[in-house]
Amino acid sequence: MINSPEPNQVISVSALNQAVARLLERSFPLQWISGEISNFTRASSGHWYFTLKDDAAQVRAVMFRGRAQYAGFVPREGDKVEVRALVTLYGPRGDYQINVEAIRRAGVGSLFEAFQRLKERLAAAGLFDTERKRALPLFPRTIGIVTSPQAAALRDVLIALRRRAPHVNVVLYPTLVQGQQAGAQIAAAIEAASRRAECDVLLVVRGGGSMEDLWCFNEEVVAYAVANCNMPVVSGVGHETDFTICDFAADVRAATPTAAAELAATPRADWLGSLRADATDLRRAMRRALSDATQTLDNLQRRLLSPTARIAQQRLQLQSLSTAMMHATRNPLQQARFTLDRLAGRLAARKPDASKARAAMEALQHRAGASMRSQLLQRRDALNALSAQLELLNPQRTLERGYAIVTDAAGAVLRDPAHIKPGQSLGVRLAEGGAEIGVATVQPTLT
Repeated sequence: MINSPEPNQVISVSALNQAVARLLERSFPLQWISGEISNFTRASSGHWYFTLKDDAAQVRAVMFRGRAQYAGFVPREGDKVEVRALVTLYGPRGDYQINVEAIRRAGVGSLFEAFQRLKERLAAAGLFDTERKRALPLFPRTIGIVTSPQAAALRDVLIALRRRAPHVNVVLYPTLVQGQQAGAQIAAAIEAASRRAECDVLLVVRGGGSMEDLWCFNEEVVAYAVANCNMPVVSGVGHETDFTICDFAADVRAATPTAAAELAATPRADWLGSLRADATDLRRAMRRALSDATQTLDNLQRRLLSPTARIAQQRLQLQSLSTAMMHATRNPLQQARFTLDRLAGRLAARKPDASKARAAMEALQHRAGASMRSQLLQRRDALNALSAQLELLNPQRTLERGYAIVTDAAGAVLRDPAHIKPGQSLGVRLAEGGAEIGVATVQPTLT
């Protein structure tokens, strides 16, 4: 709040106007105000002076050059606009006025809200993520341009490319860049460029204009076409202060169409300078490598002997090794032979006389052989005698003398006539075979 002057205090008109101006500026923050342009004047200094009015009132307005240059359009008499202004007082005249910070055509407020809502939705969908942004190619051979063939932006881009990189090929994908059908046509042109894959980088450009003029670049279909493009996309739409959804979806945003061309194509002079520097570095490296190789060759040449001297040196080395090997093998062999002779002498001295034991062993072997033969003969005679006795007891010999063996039906040998009944079938075994007979009568043995 401004301190009120004392009742008896006298102040100047300038002090009064300054106090009122401060009071207005503090009491009314920056505010959007809508109205109609009247009495518009563009001073030689670049400042804009006009009256903002409606059906019932009007207010003087000023927009200084530093703000007016970013307006994007020059208002005309009768234009419906919205201004963002600060309420103040022009001291020298004591006129109440507004200082305009920004200006837009009427209705842009709703467009801006729609712009913010779409931006938030697409950002949530990931179309603006930094991770999906692609780097521009260093050596583009072909650059595609999506714009209107009649647009001034196309001329600016072609001039910039011809100046910076005349060797680069240019492919134009024509489309409308303003109007209700422009958004769909821009998206179709981007999709055609992606499908045909003729260029290394794609420029989407248009000159400056109002928010309504640039609105086709704020459509969702354009954003998805840019995000899904198979090649890096540079968006150069409007002036430096203009931002569109296409700018956020693109891989790189340029302030102007000319800036987009400069970003996409490195100047030919820069590349030639870089190539010259690389050639200089290559020549320097080759000279250094050649110098090192020459020094290495000289060192090897000094170390290299003639074949004759090399052979003579190796022959001497071979003779030396042969002599060393001969001495190395002869001495251990002689020492081993001496040790063997000494051990053989000790063995001969300690070797027992086994001739008597051998004679005794031979005698025992002879006696053992005679005894075994005598026992074998005795055992064979006894075996023969037992075999003869066994042969006498053989039932077959008894059968051969006329005897027979009688058995019942179960095969049991019958010895007692009491076990035989008349009419019973009996088996009879003879020396040469057997027979089955029937019993007519049984006669007991008479005592």
